[in-house]
Amino acid sequence: MNRDFQEELAARTRQIEAVLAKYLPTAKGYQKTVIEAMNYSIQAGGKRLRPLLMWETYRMFGGRSEVIEPFMAAIEMIHTYSLVHDDLPAMDNDQYRRGKKTTHVQFGEAMGILAGDGLLNYAFETAAKAFEIEPGNSQIGKALSVLAQKAGIQGMLGGQCVDVEAEGSQVTEEMLTFIYRLKTGALLEASMLIGAILAGATGSEQNQVEQAAGELGLAFQIQDDILDVTSTTEELGKPVGSDEKNHKVTWVTLFGIDEAKQQTGRLSRQSVERMNALVVKNEFLTSLMLELIHRKK
Repeated sequence: MNRDFQEELAARTRQIEAVLAKYLPTAKGYQKTVIEAMNYSIQAGGKRLRPLLMWETYRMFGGRSEVIEPFMAAIEMIHTYSLVHDDLPAMDNDQYRRGKKTTHVQFGEAMGILAGDGLLNYAFETAAKAFEIEPGNSQIGKALSVLAQKAGIQGMLGGQCVDVEAEGSQVTEEMLTFIYRLKTGALLEASMLIGAILAGATGSEQNQVEQAAGELGLAFQIQDDILDVTSTTEELGKPVGSDEKNHKVTWVTLFGIDEAKQQTGRLSRQSVERMNALVVKNEFLTSLMLELIHRKK
């Protein structure tokens, strides 16, 4: 990707960091340890991909209000809670994420569980603040509903449950696609769909965006599988080979690395073509989508 794009990406990521900082809870009171653990998890870094996709989709459809900000913070809190719980000994048992000690290693297992619970609850507390910004905006309720569904049993959580149960067993392409579409795709769908909803996109435009985000999510997760085999711990910021360690069936183990690379290419092209078919355009957003598929970490 060109230097201009990378500079623009860095600038927008800094803006998102400022939005997140505005909505983080203050660590005080008897329960301040769990708040410290929550903030530690959020401030551990990351691509801020979900709030970025949400913001850019919102801008693409002409959105200009601060009403999007509580949702940007909320989606990152939900994503972060899922990582905190993912890293726990009962799940992937990872010691490092983004080059830092995982939350349960830093604060203890019980506080790791509670910090994840805290982030999930606080996400909805934060998203609800959109009503204070635009009390008369009827789209906020729909956006909240999308956020809840895509994070829950019909979305990310549901995918994670199937993933856990599938460990060590025979997994078909259909089941793996289902896991990826929910576990990874659902929050990307939520991000872009909420951006479209709050900006006043039509129903058909919302459907188009949701489909494009779903394809992007599937490609993103397959690329993750590829990186788990081909990258280094230094590049990735977390242990490589953790899928093999946990006996997980991935796109790479099912189809091989070449087919996995071809599939990410196919899906990413479909996703970008879907976005390009819309009347409205956001070149930065399509560049970002392509960057995610060809990322090295």
